[in-house]
Amino acid sequence: MTRNTDSEAVAGNWFRVIKRSTKPRARLICFPHAGGAASFFRDWADLVPDDMDLAAVRYPGREDRFLDPPHTSMADLADPVARACLASGDVPLMFFGHSMGASVAYEVALRLQSAGSSRLTDLFVSGSAAPGRSSGSRDPLTMTDAEIREEVAELGGADANALADQELWELLIPSIRADYRLIGLYRAGFSTTAPLDVPMVAYYGRADRDVDAASVAAWADATSSTFAMRSFDGGHFYLKDHAPGLVADLLGRRAPFHP
Repeated sequence: MTRNTDSEAVAGNWFRVIKRSTKPRARLICFPHAGGAASFFRDWADLVPDDMDLAAVRYPGREDRFLDPPHTSMADLADPVARACLASGDVPLMFFGHSMGASVAYEVALRLQSAGSSRLTDLFVSGSAAPGRSSGSRDPLTMTDAEIREEVAELGGADANALADQELWELLIPSIRADYRLIGLYRAGFSTTAPLDVPMVAYYGRADRDVDAASVAAWADATSSTFAMRSFDGGHFYLKDHAPGLVADLLGRRAPFHP
């Protein structure tokens, strides 16, 4: 596949290219949190090397996909993202997913493995309990819009202006509610699958009220390859304050580039 075709695939409906290398030796794909969007990772452009592409998943129902219907299930989201990954050339892939994005990245990784693809070299998960582990004290399936708004404010994942402006909040809540429903259904229906054969690193904030060391350490059961974990100061969105250290750490732990 030519580089032009590859670039078109990466920049297509499911990915926003944040940084493009002329000769990429790897591509880091980031998966946003519930209520999040691809732009959350725009400041990472200066943190990755010039021989790496940086892209983020464009969830439907927000930003430049605002008019697209939000997803209704994990399969509804992970299936097309996996197909987009498979269609994006032969550059080695690394996934980073935060919060809900950790589960989405994991499910996309499972689909790539099932398809016989070996392009994924590393899976980095963040701010999330392992699949099958409970997270937080509230059930996402029963939370009201007011409770969701309160939790988003407490976790620090949204712009303060979005929370204060009622009209703006009403525009955002459908996609956020869809995310909460997706992760609630996913947790309720999760069943153990064959582990990935991909190195995995799990990150979390030491003051995160929704995850702890034990629930993060349980990600080790999701891979038959190597597993490591690291914590940072801060809460659920510790990565806002620690992006340089986080990216440096994950790049230092990545599998060797393919020749």
